[in-house]
Amino acid sequence: MESQTAFSLPYDEVRKKIAAAESITILSHINPDADALGTALGIYQLLSCNHKGKKIEVVNASNVLPRYLDFLPHFQKIKDKMEYEKGLVITCDCGSPDRLGFDVSGRELINIDHHQSNTNYGSVNIVLPEMASSSQTAYMLFKALYRIDQPAATCFYTALLSDTRYFTTSSVTAEVLDVARVFVEAGADPAFIAQNFTQRKPLSAFRILERALASLTLHMEARVASLYVTKEDIMATGATVPDMDGIVDYAKSLATVEIACFVMELEEGLRISLRSKSADVATVAKAFGGGGHKVAAGFMIPYAEGVTIDQMIVSILVKIGESGLPE
Repeated sequence: MESQTAFSLPYDEVRKKIAAAESITILSHINPDADALGTALGIYQLLSCNHKGKKIEVVNASNVLPRYLDFLPHFQKIKDKMEYEKGLVITCDCGSPDRLGFDVSGRELINIDHHQSNTNYGSVNIVLPEMASSSQTAYMLFKALYRIDQPAATCFYTALLSDTRYFTTSSVTAEVLDVARVFVEAGADPAFIAQNFTQRKPLSAFRILERALASLTLHMEARVASLYVTKEDIMATGATVPDMDGIVDYAKSLATVEIACFVMELEEGLRISLRSKSADVATVAKAFGGGGHKVAAGFMIPYAEGVTIDQMIVSILVKIGESGLPE
C-alpha cells in the first residue's frame, strides 16, 4: 500500500482496527534508539490508558536496551518475546519487516515511521518522511484519537529530542518546535529528559569511544571520515550497542568532514552507521541493502558475506565516489 501524508491520515481505519483487535503487539526495530522506544512506549501508554481490558504488549527483540532510557514510562514492561501470536501489530520507526526480529507475515499491521526508505509493508502505512521523528508521526495520527497525556508526552518528546539531536538537525522546523511545545505543555519535563540523555553515560561508553577515535581516518581530501571498533574492542571495554550510539557524530563534527561512517564489528556481522552534513547518504546505504534518511542512514552486512572491516570501508568509499558525494 502507499504511504500517507500528514493531510490524509486514515484516522477512522486505524480507530476501527484498534477497536476490533483482540490483542495488540507494539514492535520497534532491533538495536532500538530513543525514537524507536519512545514512540513505542508513547503508543503503549495511549492504548493501555484508553482501552482498559484489551491485551496490549510492547516488545523488542534485542537482548540489550539503552539503559539511559529506563526513566521512560513503561520501560520495564518491554518484552523480548511476543506473547500474542495473533492480533494487531503496530510497528514503530522500522523501515522494513526484517529489522523487527520477528515474523509478522500475514498479520494485520499498522506501520508508523518517518524513514523515506520505508518499504510500506503494513496493512496501513503511516509513513511521513517530512516528520522529524517517528514520534512526531505517531503524534500526528493519535492526537485525533486520544488526549496526549503526560506519560505519552514524555515518551514522544524524548524520541523527538533524540532524532533531532537536541533540535540541531535540518529537520527542525517551526512545526517541530510547536510539537515539542505541545509535549511540554502536556507534562514532558525537558530538563529531566535532557539530564537522562547527557549525564547517565556508563564508563564503557567512554572506553569504546576512545578506541573508536583511535581508528579515525580521513579520506577524499579530509571530506570523508571513517571510524571502527572490533569485537575485541567491544569485549575489552564491556560496551554494548547502545553505548556506541552517537560515536559517528564525533567524526562528522570535524570542520572539513562532510560524510562520516562508523563500522561496528558485532557478533552477527558488521553494522554501519552513515552521517552527513548535507550529502544524501541514504543512497549509499541503499546500495548495501540498508536505508534511512538523507543525512542519517545505515545498513548491516552479515558475516556470511566474508567482508572485513577494511574491505567494508573501501567499498563505502568507492560507493561514495560513484554517487558523486560529497558534493
